[in-house]
Amino acid sequence: MSDPITIKDPAKGMLRDNALKGKTIIVTGGGTGLGKAMGTYFLQLGANLVITSRKIDVLKKTAAEMESETGGKVLAVACDVRKYEEVEKMLQQSVEVFGRVDVLLNNAAGNFISPTERLSANAFSTIIDIVLKGSANCSLALGKYWITEKIAGSIVNIITTYAFTGSAYVVPSACAKGGVLALTRSLAVEWGRHGIRTNAIAPGPFPTKGAWERLLPGDMAQKFDFKNRVPLKRVGEHQELANLAAFLVSDFSGYINGEVITIDGGEWLQGAGQFNALEMVTSDMWDNIEKATRNA
Repeated sequence: MSDPITIKDPAKGMLRDNALKGKTIIVTGGGTGLGKAMGTYFLQLGANLVITSRKIDVLKKTAAEMESETGGKVLAVACDVRKYEEVEKMLQQSVEVFGRVDVLLNNAAGNFISPTERLSANAFSTIIDIVLKGSANCSLALGKYWITEKIAGSIVNIITTYAFTGSAYVVPSACAKGGVLALTRSLAVEWGRHGIRTNAIAPGPFPTKGAWERLLPGDMAQKFDFKNRVPLKRVGEHQELANLAAFLVSDFSGYINGEVITIDGGEWLQGAGQFNALEMVTSDMWDNIEKATRNA
């Protein structure tokens, strides 16, 4: 009989100390969840950090926590990434405080599960505007800045595995993330000559309290346990995603451009379309989900 498999601690930092020293990194949607986890690790590695979202109170609280934990410097800037003029102001503030910006992490997102026929046109547009238009706005502002200033910048876009498979019941998100995937590959080629690298990460299940409660309200998260869809039979640890993001924004990945790295324990290979299994949800259940989603 073979020995049992030992899983090493996945919650440890990967890169050496000061691996990001001197870099200033903007993280959209950086006040909570995965954005906060990645930003915290960037600070631990010596980076300066700019976190943005629409909620300045959340950002300021997070910035204070991050600075206390890491000793690093965090700038919190309220910014609606759907509005290009706000993105430009956020970039200007970042440069004024830190002198320059080296990295953009497009992490801001929105999503909810619903049969597509239940969606309004406005609901569809909201997700497209945040995910696709927001990523395009930030990439355009930073790209223009880097090209003008002759800075070899780096963009990392957080997409999802269903960006390349599609997925039922999250059609607006699938469309938007698919667009960000195309943006990633297109800019990698066009802006490569300026020394600007553009890559993406496609995470599988990395549960966060706020986002997952909105996405799968009530007891839905227990009924649709994503661990069962992952060959490794576990969900991702936030530090594992932070490790990958830190590597991609570091100089150690200087020859990686236009790549999409999947980190999902093999989930998408086991069954394409992360939310396709929701076909078993009845109409009455969808009514309850919709109520819970609106309340959240």
